[in-house]
Amino acid sequence: MIIKKSGSAVWSGGIKDGIGSVSTESGVLAKAPYGFNSRFEGGKGTNPEELIAAAHAGCFTMALSGVLGEAGMTAKEMNTTATVTLEKVEGGFSISAVHLTLVASIPGANQHAFDAAALKAKENCPVSKLFNANITLDARLQG
Repeated sequence: MIIKKSGSAVWSGGIKDGIGSVSTESGVLAKAPYGFNSRFEGGKGTNPEELIAAAHAGCFTMALSGVLGEAGMTAKEMNTTATVTLEKVEGGFSISAVHLTLVASIPGANQHAFDAAALKAKENCPVSKLFNANITLDARLQG
C-alpha cells in the first residue's frame, strides 16, 4: 500500500522581509502565515519546525497506540510533546535533535512493558524514520 499526502508553501520576497504561507491537502492548514519573524524571532505565524514537531508527536503517539494494542493494552490518554532543535551550523541551519515527552495513562500497564512499547514506537513511527537527527524520549506512565 502506498499513501501520498501533500502540503504546500508559497513565498514572496527576501528571507528577512518576505512572507509565506503553508497549506495542507486536508485543508486543516489553509494559507497559514510564516516568515523570518515567526521562525527565528517568536513572531506570529507558524514555522517548519513546529509543523515537524506536531507531525512527529502525532505520528509517534499513534504508533504507540498500535504497539500497545499488539501487547493487549489500550491507553486512557497519551499526551506527547515533540521539541525540535534548530541550530545554526556552518553553511546554514540544521535540525539536530527532536525530543519527545510523553505522559500516558494506561490501565494495567507496568513500567517495563510501557518503556518497551514507547521505545518501539519511537524507533518505528514513520516520522522518526525520516530524521537523521538525534531523537530522544522521556516517557512517564501515570498511575
